[in-house]
Amino acid sequence: KAGLLLPERRIGLSAHDYQQSIAAPEVCLTRAIRSDEAETVPSRWLNRLGNLLNGLPAQGGDAAWTAMIKRGDHWLDQARALETVTRVPPAPRPSPRPPRAARPHALSVTEIKRLIRDPYAIYAKHSLKLRALNPLVQSPDAPVRGIIVHEIMERFIKSVTAEPALLTKSHLLETARTVLKAEAPWPAARLMWLTKIERIADWFIENELHRQSYSTPAAFEKAAKGSHAFPDLGFTLMGFADRIDRTEDGDILIYDYKTGTPPSVAEQKAFDKQLLLEAAMVEEGGFKEIGPAPVAQAAYIGLGSKPVERPAPLEDEPPHEVLAKLHALITSYLSDEQGFTARRMVKTTDFAGDYDQLARFGEWDATTEPTPEDLT
Repeated sequence: KAGLLLPERRIGLSAHDYQQSIAAPEVCLTRAIRSDEAETVPSRWLNRLGNLLNGLPAQGGDAAWTAMIKRGDHWLDQARALETVTRVPPAPRPSPRPPRAARPHALSVTEIKRLIRDPYAIYAKHSLKLRALNPLVQSPDAPVRGIIVHEIMERFIKSVTAEPALLTKSHLLETARTVLKAEAPWPAARLMWLTKIERIADWFIENELHRQSYSTPAAFEKAAKGSHAFPDLGFTLMGFADRIDRTEDGDILIYDYKTGTPPSVAEQKAFDKQLLLEAAMVEEGGFKEIGPAPVAQAAYIGLGSKPVERPAPLEDEPPHEVLAKLHALITSYLSDEQGFTARRMVKTTDFAGDYDQLARFGEWDATTEPTPEDLT
């Protein structure tokens, strides 16, 4: 009734196809020995063909079967020859030590985490001047979403600063639609990203009302550029703050938007020091538009599926200590004895870096001791 071929007709057609093919002047009967990790079973007709020929010794059937196997072995030997490789020793885990002049003398606040976790990536980017190529066809991936969400929030907060009555969910969603229409040429992604913003809109508006009750936005990412120099090292730290607010008392509040999960307090103390460094730069007068000012708070505003505002541990990591630790870190990496070890302290084993192929990761793993190499 569905118009499908009857099983008997399909079998008959297959039999005709086999009969036509097996009558060709030269025929190869092949099968896979394994499928993934499991052994396969020969088909019934192939088993029957072998049983039939081997059961006819008087007619030369077994000799014909043996000759068939021998002719097939010739092609199997050819395939094995093509796949034969000469083993070479695996590449060592690199830890290059370039001359001081070739080492980075300026890094952004976001690159400090990479210097701690994967120093080789800093070496490849700044010493070798290598950059990862953008994809030929851009997909709506996480970095693109992050850029667009930052643009949405900056436009929204700027408009609210000019007109406080616009601090509403409807205006936030309207701003999101406008930015997504201009910046996201993927209809499905636009709808999905807008839905995610709508889910966290009430939470964001409620918290933004609280934030603006005691402070006023003073600078945004495109203008909030800061720097801090270590003259004795010839090194400069640079960075952009997503948003800097100022209270009536002159205290500074630093915010950074995250579309994913913000780093934990422990991660911020050991690895992700972006906000701590930005706070130190503000107190040292590194942001010209802000000037030297005390930082009362720095926090990540997580805009993921579970929105959260996570403060930076300023009390445990005061600005002067953060700068002292950074000075010690940079001093170490500007010394001739310090190598830029690949994947030194990555967060997870499935971490994929832009320079893993260059480092020949896979020929070595996290248990392999790094091999320092002096470069000229």
